[in-house]
Amino acid sequence: MRSAVRLAAGDGFRLDAVTCVDDHRGWSAPEVGSRHGLVLVRRGIFRRMADGRAAVIDPTMAYLSVPGEEERFAHPAGGDVCTSVSLSPRLWHTLAGDGPPPLRPTLYVDARLDLAHRRFLAAARGGDTAFELAESLLSLIGAALAQLTPARSGGGAASAGTAAVPAPAAEARVTGTEGRAAEGRVTGTEARATRTEDRVAVAGAVEASPRTGGSAQDKPSGAIRVPASGRSGRERRSSPGAVVRTSAAIADAAREAIAADHPAAGGLLSLADLLAVSPYQLSRAFTRELGVSLTHYRNRVRVGRALDRLEEGEPSLAGLAADLGFADQAHLTRTIRRHVGHTPTAVRRLLASRAP
Repeated sequence: MRSAVRLAAGDGFRLDAVTCVDDHRGWSAPEVGSRHGLVLVRRGIFRRMADGRAAVIDPTMAYLSVPGEEERFAHPAGGDVCTSVSLSPRLWHTLAGDGPPPLRPTLYVDARLDLAHRRFLAAARGGDTAFELAESLLSLIGAALAQLTPARSGGGAASAGTAAVPAPAAEARVTGTEGRAAEGRVTGTEARATRTEDRVAVAGAVEASPRTGGSAQDKPSGAIRVPASGRSGRERRSSPGAVVRTSAAIADAAREAIAADHPAAGGLLSLADLLAVSPYQLSRAFTRELGVSLTHYRNRVRVGRALDRLEEGEPSLAGLAADLGFADQAHLTRTIRRHVGHTPTAVRRLLASRAP
């Protein structure tokens, strides 16, 4: 069940908080969008299918919606809370220009975009729709479109900490050393994993198997629970009997494990072992899909959790550092400043300044 609460509306835009309490693995009925918009996740994780392409959506991954686009959703990990920003055609073209929509509508939400999202919500609580909220909207949409610039222009790589959005063909392409490594992965980790009877819980859902029944078309591609064999639904066959997982499937499974705080997500080697891929393949797949290293992404997730606590008025930075696994307060401060551009104290002030 999904519900929406209108938070604010202005000249050509509206802002809604959308809460979904669904808990199902299958895809929803198709929905057709009517407006341009940006959807960012506050809490939770789910899957979205658009134009036949599935993506894992969580606080580190947002998506653009466009009129006429058919969408389907699956919630194998439970509910979620999202921010939905809808724009009129006129405002969209003012902000995004007249070029074609991005080929790949999902975008990596780095910590700076996360902060812009939080400040936008804080501005909505302030009630000044005509100026303060509109100004925050420009910052938010501008930051989102900047993430998609490589996809829109076909340009080069993004700067450090900003996702270079690869061409869609990358989702179905495993080449060179990475492809050879994947095709040659038959014993060791994968063989050991195959012998176990348990499936690994990554985000609270169970992937169907021929023994448990269910129609394959009713299951979201690349279910959130990673099977013991390490294979997900997003894979391709390069030759009869050989299955090669795409880099997108590997990155999705890694993100889900990190979001769920799976014990194996505490290190690169253990995470690769969980997913039954080589550490090299995991690292390459992650950078290819998100444009940032796995190390950078793990710290991005921890920074997001720190922002949650700072937004709530967390008084102890030392305690916050210890809770989130940083070496000390100085390590926490350096990491947040690197990702957000502000110290924890400054972030707390920015997020609290407009609170009711």
